[in-house]
Parts: sequence; structure tokens; C-alpha cells
Amino acid sequence: MDIKYYIFLSIALFVIGIVGVLTRRNAIIIFMCIELMLNSVNLLLVAFSKMHHLANAATSATAGSEGQLFVFFIMVVAAAEVSVGLAIIVMLFRNTHSVDVNFLNRLKH
Repeated sequence: MDIKYYIFLSIALFVIGIVGVLTRRNAIIIFMCIELMLNSVNLLLVAFSKMHHLANAATSATAGSEGQLFVFFIMVVAAAEVSVGLAIIVMLFRNTHSVDVNFLNRLKH
């Protein structure tokens, strides 16, 4: 497939994630939209790595693995972000009995 299809799909996923973060008030939905944005970046990294590998296929046997390494590190950071975020959401639910992010102001006192 051509790289422009990957770019279009990644932009569409990223825009859906941004719209979800900006319009939703549920904390779990916001975290899912953030993960969607991270996965769209991962898709672009793998697509550009594949494109770079096809352009420089004769240089080395490990060409094209850089994008997969970046994706691995992004997934590790995303997993850590989700674990901390879900812990915060559980504490929010215990205190306010809601996962609405507008209730975060109540936790100041």
C-alpha cells in the first residue's frame, strides 16, 4: 500500500482522539481517546519505518526496525500512563462516586 493511505488513516484516528478528549467529560473515555492518539502515532512510525526500509533495502538486514523500537517504547509509556490514570480514576470514583472530570475541582478541599 502507498504511504498516503497510512497517513490519512493516522490523521483520521488522531483527529477522532482529539475530538474525544475535548468534548467528553468521562475520564475513561478521555483515556481511551489518548490511547487512540498514541496508536495513530504508532501507525505512522511503523509506516515510515517500512517506507524507509523499502527505500534502503540493500544497506543492512536490520533496516526498518527503528520504527518498531520507537513503537515498543511508546507502548511501554502508554501502559504506565494507563495504570497511573486508572488508579487516579478509581480514587476519583471512591471520593465522588462519579468519573466525570468536572468533579475534580471538588478534590481540592
